[in-house]
Amino acid sequence: MSIEKKLLGTTSGKSAPNVEDVFSTYLYEGTGSTRTITNGIDLDGEGGLVWTKQRNSSNSHALVDTERGTKNTARCDTTDPAYDFETVTGFNSNGYTINTSTWVNANTDTYASWTFRKAERFFDVVTYTGDGNDNRVIPHDLGVRYGMVFVKRTDTTSNWFVYHKQNDFGYNNCHYQYLNTVDAKAYATMPFQTSIGNNDNDNTANFIVRTPANVSGGTYVAYVFAHDPDGENDDGMIACGSYTGNGSSDGPEINLGWEPQYILWKGADQSYDWFMRDSMRGMWVNGGGKDLYPQASSSEQSGSWWLRPTSTGFKITHSSTHFNTSGNNYIYMAIRAPMMVEPEAGTEVFKASDASNGSSSPDSISNFPVDMYFRRYVNTTNNTYLLTRLLGTNALDTSATSAEASFSTSSAGFDHNDGVMDIFSSSNTDFHTWMFKRAKGFFDVVAYTGNGTAGHTVNHSLGVVPEMMWVKRRDNTDIWVAYNETVGNTGFLRLNDTNAVTTTTVAWNDTSPTATVFTLGTYAAVNTSGSDYIAYLFATLDGVSKVGSFTGNGSSQNIDCGFSAGARFVLIKRTDSTGDWYMWDTERGIVAGNDPHVSLNNTVAEVTSDDSIDPVSSGFTVNQVSATNINVTSATYIFLAIA
Repeated sequence: MSIEKKLLGTTSGKSAPNVEDVFSTYLYEGTGSTRTITNGIDLDGEGGLVWTKQRNSSNSHALVDTERGTKNTARCDTTDPAYDFETVTGFNSNGYTINTSTWVNANTDTYASWTFRKAERFFDVVTYTGDGNDNRVIPHDLGVRYGMVFVKRTDTTSNWFVYHKQNDFGYNNCHYQYLNTVDAKAYATMPFQTSIGNNDNDNTANFIVRTPANVSGGTYVAYVFAHDPDGENDDGMIACGSYTGNGSSDGPEINLGWEPQYILWKGADQSYDWFMRDSMRGMWVNGGGKDLYPQASSSEQSGSWWLRPTSTGFKITHSSTHFNTSGNNYIYMAIRAPMMVEPEAGTEVFKASDASNGSSSPDSISNFPVDMYFRRYVNTTNNTYLLTRLLGTNALDTSATSAEASFSTSSAGFDHNDGVMDIFSSSNTDFHTWMFKRAKGFFDVVAYTGNGTAGHTVNHSLGVVPEMMWVKRRDNTDIWVAYNETVGNTGFLRLNDTNAVTTTTVAWNDTSPTATVFTLGTYAAVNTSGSDYIAYLFATLDGVSKVGSFTGNGSSQNIDCGFSAGARFVLIKRTDSTGDWYMWDTERGIVAGNDPHVSLNNTVAEVTSDDSIDPVSSGFTVNQVSATNINVTSATYIFLAIA
């Protein structure tokens, strides 16, 4: 919205929406033909910014917003004025349309785009014409204080001025930086007026530019990012802050109150690169990720052990000068991971698939971003590997005690918005994947480091009490430890074997998990000091998933999960005696006849010759057959089912 229109109106008073409604990282391969990017963001009705970068080649960043229109493409890696041609050709109610420009859509090239929707407490786009005044008040519609602002003069050559709240030290001490250079912060020309101790600036309603960003007759665009880390009811989606380096591989840990999916950061005190990292391209807890640089047209680079996300923010894990020089200040903008709203259907968060998609990308189609998946050849003796977005291409074997091992980046990957890439599939329909998306109330993944102390609490983002958890030590050989609400906090099961419940207090410290944390004892498999772990958390969500238990009756019984169209996935384990972790899905067949199944705890080929379970609309039916023994009289069982 232009400044003239803003002065005539007021803010809407709306609360912050779901982060998935206002921000998207979308990865795609160019086609060389006009195409539509469907990312679920309403740009047509609400407005916003589309920022695109070619990943595999050197080409400029392309920034197009709804206020200036499609025929104004700006480049943040240059001082050039906005280009009078289209890269984005249309703003839609669920995304946008692009043309064939190499900046956004060269055939077979790879791209990343970040869409920021205008919304209170998140982001705004403002255009204005300079009037030459030294203290120009520019209204914004954030409704909270701004944390970061990019200002670019679009009609002529000009730097991209960057305001960040941590560079604001009061009147005449409002430092700034350039988005298009690596320069350290400065205040010699002061394009921004301070937001501290200045009665003219209500930072929840406006920001103030000075003459360098307000040349008379010049045309400007400002991208205004909120600082709202908590917000009303802890639903903030964006935070702008800073940290001071300590020069150690055990660097600062930044507490945002939530896990980030996107981070933009830069050293403020010296000439350091700007870095952009996001969870779709890779922001891993054990091996860096993929970096792009706003000030440079260079292609994407593989990062290192510099920054890792946590369930409450991120931690610096390297002494690199770009991230952690002792005593130096670093600024950042972070956007919250999409764990804010419960899914409405199981198809939004789970999909079983064979490899019928063959060599195309991705091999297994989910229709949602995948956060965890099992992969296995089902028709022969084979391992079940579990891969997780947070771990990059490192995999764990559910039937073994081994530490995580690296898969080739060409053979497994989460670098897609609608599935996973796994070339071992080779169009073989006997290769199978079970794909899960993290979502509030359904499923979460947490990486943590043990401290060896009883009572160690680990934060999670599930939003409800987890009813089933699997924990695996990643850096050393150890068992898989499984918690279940029915079993309780004084015992555990092992995902990698058939054992009944092991009774002990050292796993969960006699403490049940809560809606925000789970608690660990001193058991080495869950809490060795300095060791790295991964935890998978599941819960019951009405109409989507069910974590439950039942007692066998020796014949046949219906298990009511509260579903309306039956279960598409069923996992069952006997707890009072030995028994496999049996797994069924509708892709291979949950039918009135025989139902193929595999077990997470072994490498045995798929069993196709028994009728252990049957479909029923409310959940599933268990039968008593010798092959699985999942309904033995008086035996106790736990299960996970997904609609």
